[in-house]
Amino acid sequence: MAPIRRRAFLGLTAAAATVFAAEAKPIRKGGFGAMAKHTPPNVLFIMTDQQRADTIAALGNPHIYTPNFDRLVARGVTFTNAYSECPVCVPARMTVYTGRTGPTTGIYGNAAPDLVEGQPADMEERCGAYLPRTMSRLGYRTFGIGKFHTQPWDADLGFEVHLHSEELYGTPDQRARDSYAAFIRTEHPAYDFIEGLMGERTEMYYMPQMSMLPAALGVEAWAADRAIEQIARQDGRPFFGYVSFVGPHPPFAPPIPFNRMYNPDRMPNPVRGDKAVDLMDEQLRWMNHAIWAEDINDSHARVLKARYYGEISYIDQCLGRILDAVEARGDAANTLICFYSDHGDHLGDHGAWQKESYFEASCHVPFLLSWPERLPAGAQNPGLVGLADLFGIATAAAGKRELREGSDVLGLVGKKAHARECLIGMYGTPGTPLFKIMVREDAWKYIYMANGGKQQLFNVQSDPNELNEQSNAEPRIVERMRRLAIRAIEHPNANRALKDGDLLALPETNRPLQRIYQFDQSRGVKGFPI
Repeated sequence: MAPIRRRAFLGLTAAAATVFAAEAKPIRKGGFGAMAKHTPPNVLFIMTDQQRADTIAALGNPHIYTPNFDRLVARGVTFTNAYSECPVCVPARMTVYTGRTGPTTGIYGNAAPDLVEGQPADMEERCGAYLPRTMSRLGYRTFGIGKFHTQPWDADLGFEVHLHSEELYGTPDQRARDSYAAFIRTEHPAYDFIEGLMGERTEMYYMPQMSMLPAALGVEAWAADRAIEQIARQDGRPFFGYVSFVGPHPPFAPPIPFNRMYNPDRMPNPVRGDKAVDLMDEQLRWMNHAIWAEDINDSHARVLKARYYGEISYIDQCLGRILDAVEARGDAANTLICFYSDHGDHLGDHGAWQKESYFEASCHVPFLLSWPERLPAGAQNPGLVGLADLFGIATAAAGKRELREGSDVLGLVGKKAHARECLIGMYGTPGTPLFKIMVREDAWKYIYMANGGKQQLFNVQSDPNELNEQSNAEPRIVERMRRLAIRAIEHPNANRALKDGDLLALPETNRPLQRIYQFDQSRGVKGFPI
């Protein structure tokens, strides 16, 4: 593999330059080629929360500094058309854990499963064994570190080592048992007074912040430290590791020096089109108000993007240390690394913030796959892939492929399987105004919203910013993709979104606007005192 070139970065502060002085080395392939080809590989999943697909320098973003993401790109295959089937935290994660999507998991948002008669109440009975439990049964040593966002928060996923760093603590017991919060309380008690260890939430979600913790003690560094410990262990079994970073999910509170790494005036402004199209989805209008983001102007948006990029560069440094730990093992070339995010963030594009839409900013995610012994380096693949595919990637690598509702991605790279013809995404309980469905096929993306029976069509190849809505101009394409949506919905649970063989259209409604408040309930803080 060719060495990664160091590149100048005009926005890098002197302090940040010092942090990156020992820039990431490429993982060496030499010396590992003689290993038995059928030796089960280590499998390492690394995920971020709310990271857009367009936030990696090596993939075309000139405004961001990501030497270790670039290193991972050079190590393997980048999937340029990767999507989160349900772009919000809980359902995206449940898809990773189960290899199943909303109609089977019953989860279409950050809420409990919404099941129909005949669906077992137990998640593993509905979906099959969780991925960590499955990998353990296949002979793997398993560990999971970071944000899991399960319900309950400490649900048993089958990891032998399971270390949490959840964002919120609902009770004193949860804060006491959260691994990261316990680390701060016992090892660095001077910082235990901090209410939000990852930054202030609620009305501060989209206010630029700086972490109250030094970089070495931040949640991302803690996750990297724990991952390095687990990667270094050897007991004769290959490992399956799952490292789930909390960032760059808001609040945007990178530690020093990453908080001042980027000049806001060098950040591009949000992309906006026709407001009637951009905010056609009622969920976006409702969410903007819920998180105090209904009137963020361009200069504020540039500041927020600078802090968002600072969070990503902080994670990049942590990623580099994890890659170094992989390289330190003798079986580095036989280690499969999957990097992805659960969804993106609008960051003001289309006048929206947060996620939960099928605009590219929200649902298009980074998806990197590397395995030096088996996969090409520095390659790109345009095949449609989603989070449901990760289950099959891990089990196929382990020698017992189980695709469930995913596609054969390793077979696709090896040209032994065909790319899927279309990819389906669903958000919101079927049969309710929140329901919407996305169909991605070839260059096209079709979005249908039950609230008002509205639809959109974009050519994401010729119009990647989705500024030219074409549903009226391309009726034949709309009809074809609408039929694909109907076929996907003809499934128990999802079929509540159909009526008389067509997509259910409900009268347009606008929910009462309300704010989302998040306080430290583990310490009895349940609201403002006045």
